[in-house]
Amino acid sequence: MLHSIYLFMVFEAEVKEGVLRINCLGSVYGVNLEDSEEVFSRVIDNLIKNPKVVSIVLSETREYEYDYNQTKMLSEIAEAITTIVKGRKLTSIKNFPKHPLTPRWFNWVNSLVTVQLRRDPIGAYVALIREIRHVKIKALKASEKDKQAYLQYLNNVLLPIKEILDNCKLIQLSKPYLDGYHIGDRTLYREFFHPLIRPNFMFTKYLAQPPQGEMVERYEIGDTEVEIFKIPGKCRYFYFVVPPEFKLSEDEYMLLDAARRILEERRPKEFEIKDQKRLREVFTNIGFDLLRDLAEESGKTLSEEELEKLTAILTRYTAGFGIIEVLLEDERVQDIYINSPLGSSPVYVFHQDFEECETNLITTHMDGERWATRFRLLSGRPFDEANPVLDTELEVPGGRARIAFIRERLSPDGMALAIRRHRDKPWTYPLFLSVKYMNPLFAALMSFIIDYGRTFLIAGGRGSGKTSLLGASMLEILPRNRIITVEDTLELPVPALRELGYNIERLKSRSVITYVETELSAEEAIRTALRLGDSCLIIGEVRSTEAKALYEAMRVGAMANVVAGTIHGESAYGVFDRVVNDLGVPPTSFKATDLIIICNRLRSADGLHIYRRVVEVVEVRKHWKNDPLEENGFVTLMRYSAKHDTLKPTPTLLNGESWVLNQIAERVREWAGNWSAVWENIQLRAKIVETMVNYAQKLGRKDILEARMRVKANEMFHIISEKVKEEVGFIDCKRVFNEWKAWFEKEIRG
Repeated sequence: MLHSIYLFMVFEAEVKEGVLRINCLGSVYGVNLEDSEEVFSRVIDNLIKNPKVVSIVLSETREYEYDYNQTKMLSEIAEAITTIVKGRKLTSIKNFPKHPLTPRWFNWVNSLVTVQLRRDPIGAYVALIREIRHVKIKALKASEKDKQAYLQYLNNVLLPIKEILDNCKLIQLSKPYLDGYHIGDRTLYREFFHPLIRPNFMFTKYLAQPPQGEMVERYEIGDTEVEIFKIPGKCRYFYFVVPPEFKLSEDEYMLLDAARRILEERRPKEFEIKDQKRLREVFTNIGFDLLRDLAEESGKTLSEEELEKLTAILTRYTAGFGIIEVLLEDERVQDIYINSPLGSSPVYVFHQDFEECETNLITTHMDGERWATRFRLLSGRPFDEANPVLDTELEVPGGRARIAFIRERLSPDGMALAIRRHRDKPWTYPLFLSVKYMNPLFAALMSFIIDYGRTFLIAGGRGSGKTSLLGASMLEILPRNRIITVEDTLELPVPALRELGYNIERLKSRSVITYVETELSAEEAIRTALRLGDSCLIIGEVRSTEAKALYEAMRVGAMANVVAGTIHGESAYGVFDRVVNDLGVPPTSFKATDLIIICNRLRSADGLHIYRRVVEVVEVRKHWKNDPLEENGFVTLMRYSAKHDTLKPTPTLLNGESWVLNQIAERVREWAGNWSAVWENIQLRAKIVETMVNYAQKLGRKDILEARMRVKANEMFHIISEKVKEEVGFIDCKRVFNEWKAWFEKEIRG
């Protein structure tokens, strides 16, 4: 009696808004229905009572959620049982003419319908098929009197039940696998039922079982496993991620849930949330001690390593940003898309190698509410129905990102996020060379342009690499030069440059999307930057009326310090049209632009693959008056060749007819009137950056391409150039390269 009461309490169920929730806490039969006949039976019983259920949640230390399609398969079985019972198939057996087998038939069908169909409908169907086959054989061999009884049993009971079950999708799906089927084997259920799982300490749900398809790659990010699957008949790949929090024991889940509940009572103050680094330290220290105490209270002993693992997970889901941090830790993930309504569709990622992928993760409304509060406090910007857009940035262990968050009033289906991941370390020209985004000549040309303080805009569509290229270009500026950046969302690698010893200051301006009175407009920020001393000026993105102030800065900075920024545009004329006609900059002011670099996302012939490239370098001449396109004010120096998949120099560049380069040469005594010396210097720079890439590939050392080495190599190039010039009276490029190479080889040997 006590045992049956215990079971009733364990499987307590409720239906709310079409969701059947069954409490399986303490169940000795397991939790998920695909593995447990008892759980399956309890679910069917509840569906018989509640036929309008659209999803099922089985709850223990983890929640197992079965979506509409899986629930529908179960509801069909429940409906089939109801139909069989209401059709009085069992009663009809009792009305058969008296026959010795009637009691046996009644008991068999009764067991099939009331027990086996509830626990194992596939096994019940197989048993039914075998019984039908058996009865047919018996009918053929029986006397005339017995034959009538067999046929009545067959035609009035067994075949009608089979017809009802044949209409159930679960049975239809299982039919190809029934030859030699062993009744009681639940392997097939695992093929058809794939619950979304949510541990109680987190809000995000996940699919635990990999999809059916070919695994094309597997790699690890710290203690997180990532598997990429190609799904038959689909263009999109599947990104299957398994962080450590998905692989814990039930005891560990219980510990984490208890610790989370305690920590949530200590709600961090607003100033603590803004200091994310300090907040994480506090929660890590408290969490470690708390988990150890909870483990001891429950009679469990955890090693130091186990405690540290659980503490990291606990911190991620209390002080941190949960599953977002897991995805940002993967350097190959470039974008994360979380669509509205939250909980209805999976998270999607854009992968460096496999492009857009579906994931095994589904975020919930609770995730969204929590993130909305955190991002609002971190940014200091409003985010509510009156202000339904939030543009901000996020930095967590393992990754930096730009966040675009929307909610009700703009989004009719509720909250949604788009997250653009930035590389942990800044991109460099050598790194870009290694992925064919640019070539050595372009890198050398830009290095030369930056050294001599010209102005340029990097243009392209979203995701073309504009901001990354601008960040890499900042590393070409010698650390002795001061830099000021202006951004509305902090994306440029300013902290990394500070660590490298740069004299750098960043200004944050008001977002053009979110109006915050306490923040200065971009235009005011740029004008302020001009009063902060002689500096290189870097603008994160030219979006609005700040363009006028930017062009004032370009005029002030010409031939003194580099002024650069990014802008949306697919061509040089597109940039001109946007700056002049959309943003109101006078055409004559646009002449302050020296170069326009166009980046683009290109597609393969099959339309399935995307790759990023710098596709054009255009200089802006100064002779035109109204329209640079009609008056030949745009002159291309380099153009992308699809055939060779690289940038090619135009005759204008090769023949020394570039106006910008000649303007630089006129102001350098050794180069005035000597194009070959200018070209030789550019070629020297190209040889140096190419050498770095070659050594990195040869030695398998990606660190050679990173920012610290690039800045060192660039500084040493200038130091050696100065030394050689003092010794021989001019920059002997061959000698400079040989001495630089000797230094570089010694440097990488350590």
